[in-house]
Amino acid sequence: MRCPYCGSLDTQVKDSRPTDDSSAIRRRRVCPDCGGRFTTFERVQLRELVLIKRSGRRVPFDRDKLQRSVEVALRKRPVDGERIERLINGIVRQLESMGDSEIPSEKVGELVMAGLKNLDDVAYVRFASVYRNFREAKDFGDIIGELAGDDGAPGRDKLA
Repeated sequence: MRCPYCGSLDTQVKDSRPTDDSSAIRRRRVCPDCGGRFTTFERVQLRELVLIKRSGRRVPFDRDKLQRSVEVALRKRPVDGERIERLINGIVRQLESMGDSEIPSEKVGELVMAGLKNLDDVAYVRFASVYRNFREAKDFGDIIGELAGDDGAPGRDKLA
């Protein structure tokens, strides 16, 4: 692993342990050249996923980009980090378990929308406003009306 501070290729693992949900291995590393310490995470990847964008362009799937998008939607919301990590892991597992390694980006958006809808209504609306490209206030009203119709759905996790 390359040192992020000095670029040395000779870093040493000082500590390894599974993450809380055992979906990754957390490794604490040190660089013998500069003494810099940093953490890496190692995850199982079943296959290389490629996203097919709306324009037809193909790009490698980036788990970190997915996580950043979800975290932006959940910014300043009272949702535990462990629940966010479970959501991301669940989405990635669903994508990897699909039969094809090329996945339309719309499918990722739908999975995120479904996950956020069950996690936090405000984050769901935030994500939907970007994903569905809202242009007017009426669009927000429509999606809030859609949520209001789901209030009695079993298994909903309300955060209020």
